[in-house]
Amino acid sequence: MSENPPATGPLAAPVEVAVITLFSAARLTHALNQFTLLAGGTGRLVVAVWLDEAEAPVVDGVTVIRVPPGREGLRLAAGRNAGAAEALRRGARLLVFLDADCLPGPELLERYAEARYEHPESVLCGPVTYLPEGAAPRTPDGLRAATAPHAARPSLPPGETRAATSDEQRLFWSLSFACSPQAWVRSQGFDETYEGYGAEDTDFASRLQQRGIELRWVGGAHAYHQYHPTSSPPIQHLDDILRNGALYRDRWGSWPMEGWLKAFEEADVIRLRHGSWEKTRP
Repeated sequence: MSENPPATGPLAAPVEVAVITLFSAARLTHALNQFTLLAGGTGRLVVAVWLDEAEAPVVDGVTVIRVPPGREGLRLAAGRNAGAAEALRRGARLLVFLDADCLPGPELLERYAEARYEHPESVLCGPVTYLPEGAAPRTPDGLRAATAPHAARPSLPPGETRAATSDEQRLFWSLSFACSPQAWVRSQGFDETYEGYGAEDTDFASRLQQRGIELRWVGGAHAYHQYHPTSSPPIQHLDDILRNGALYRDRWGSWPMEGWLKAFEEADVIRLRHGSWEKTRP
């Protein structure tokens, strides 16, 4: 895991909950919306990891850490590790990882804290709603009314949790998850060999399974992904997907992001040759 880079922001006594988020210039507005909803809580630390080359912004009430890009792009794995290191240094008893795109639901921190208390050795995942274009809920009632969890992952009633099955392990989603310090240390964090888009979260899920760390679905810990334009498949990330996917394959014996790879194949931009995906043209 990363050594802890210098941080900017408020220094305070040890905290109960640390929210760790990654942000960049491209997601600054989304992140500021998130910080607004997180502001003012007692016993709470917000650690924001700035991933761009440019100087990190100063955000009131937020501890900002800078993890510059690597040779292959943004260092998402290293950023999460650095944010967790700062949270542990500050004595946090619960680590909540929330992507900059995501707004915390009104019960997200409470539900994760309850699940951490009951299952301190588990990594916890709540449901995520993808907000449509133009949707901008900012109040508890507005967020609750917008709730429509992504159907690909379990969404349990509030207050309920269950262990993921072995087949569900690959459904781990780094958009929103939480764990105790001991579970994080046991996991050894994210593999910082991954740079740029994709596969570092699937690799983390495989690490959890290899180390016998339970993944547990947490009902009611809702997060809300703010809309932003994207392409499908994400052709702008093709090189990253092929590079990181091959790294994952070499380590774990299978390809991640199979849906994207199939879509790229159907678009005739990649082909499978001797067990490896390659571009059909430079």
